Amino acid sequence: MIKKKWIIITAVTTISLISGVLVGPVMSNVEIPNYEVLLTDQNIEIRRYQPMIIAEVEIKGDRKDAINRGFRLLANYIFGNNTVQKSIAMTAPVQQQENKKIAMTAPVQQQSNGDSWKVSFVMPSEYNMDNLPKPNNARVSINEISAKKFAVIKFSGFNTNNNVATHEKQLMSYAESNQLKITGSPKYAFYNPPWTLPFMRRNEVMVNINENQEINFE
Repeated sequence: MIKKKWIIITAVTTISLISGVLVGPVMSNVEIPNYEVLLTDQNIEIRRYQPMIIAEVEIKGDRKDAINRGFRLLANYIFGNNTVQKSIAMTAPVQQQENKKIAMTAPVQQQSNGDSWKVSFVMPSEYNMDNLPKPNNARVSINEISAKKFAVIKFSGFNTNNNVATHEKQLMSYAESNQLKITGSPKYAFYNPPWTLPFMRRNEVMVNINENQEINFE
């Protein structure tokens, strides 16, 4: 009986581990922002992002608490707490209001703003400022972002303060060594659902580079 019990426990554990490995990537198979990689240097990339629309909230508090609270507010918006404005044929300007679920995207982004944090989702590329559903919650703002150039460091593991700070320091050192002109504060990007195994996770620290800077690498 004891041997049989351990066989069952081992089987369940194995299935759970396999599920963790598979489910993470499957659940993360969502649209991400469109960008061009201009240069790759080990785990650091220089990217040019296309214009995008983001849904954003501003949250006071420590980083981990802010991203959790911000995520919930943004998820509430994309899962239907929004208003779609539609003109009805032959009866204009009468309008109809309805809720609409918006597809999930990755990553969820976080950026320091003094004593608070800005948490944002990039909206699916099918939307523009005219047809994107309007948030019912006034705390959620919709902003259009122009094309930008970023230096980005990629890393795995949990998004702990120590892990994030370690890679932010590496990225800033790289930027200084290569005389990159940084604008604004670093932005953090997390791509995976919470049940993804640490080694399967994709995390990034990003810094905005002056678009007009000529970058010459040795």
